[in-house]
Amino acid sequence: MSQAELVWDVQAELGEGPVWSARERCIWFVDIKGRKLHRYAVDDGAKRSWDTPDQTGFALPAEDGSLICGVRSGLHRFDPATGAFTQVAKVEPDRPQNRLNDGFIAPDGALWFGSMDDGESGVSGALYRYRDGVLTRHDDGYRITNGPALSPDGRTLYHHDSALQRIYAFDHHDGFLTNKRVFADVTGGYPDGPSVDADGILHVSLFNGGGIARYSPTGARLADITLPVVTVTKAAFGGDDLRDLYCTTAWLGNADKRAEQPTLGGLYRVRVDRPGLPQALFRW
Repeated sequence: MSQAELVWDVQAELGEGPVWSARERCIWFVDIKGRKLHRYAVDDGAKRSWDTPDQTGFALPAEDGSLICGVRSGLHRFDPATGAFTQVAKVEPDRPQNRLNDGFIAPDGALWFGSMDDGESGVSGALYRYRDGVLTRHDDGYRITNGPALSPDGRTLYHHDSALQRIYAFDHHDGFLTNKRVFADVTGGYPDGPSVDADGILHVSLFNGGGIARYSPTGARLADITLPVVTVTKAAFGGDDLRDLYCTTAWLGNADKRAEQPTLGGLYRVRVDRPGLPQALFRW
């Protein structure tokens, strides 16, 4: 494993949601509080940013070249050619205090994502699946949702309540969840965005933990990956061999540490030994 390398000192207030686009050979990610969508091209280091209509928790690639984005008001389609955001589905109009947070695309092309109280005080967050224009709420009562992520065989779905420092696991079958249970209680930081490698090792970013916690499929904690900044929000596998771990960070809640950690909010890359899973594409 290599040391973490800063690839873009983007100074994100709340960088989140890195995702590898093999077709474009780039990393997409967002700054939720800064209301920005960012694109980093891995071959030439080209950088581009767009304003988002509101706080946006994720921006994930679709089969047609667009992105599906979790904007506060609901799900939007983003067209990189025009920069236009178009709403496709409202989410939680009855919970105006909420915003959307983390999300991922399952191998069947479905979107899974969570919501949360923007003030991080209420337990109004929920876990959703969106497929073929149908939005389904699968779990409820979260304070700060993060994830979800799937095991390589697709049988286990992981989802966090970061405020409780707890990772849950569900049995997953054909888009249905059962048998919710505690997978791990996290120490040394708050569990933020997760990713899974080809061996089923869960990589959990640590908000205020200075790195990434790694868990075996049995819930045993393995050696952490350390970064030179305290707030790591999510890590995603990318590159041709899926062994480049791209990590978003944030200065939110740690503005007083920016003098000693001036690259808080930057996009980092760590070369790892084992590959991640291929990035699935959303199907409209």
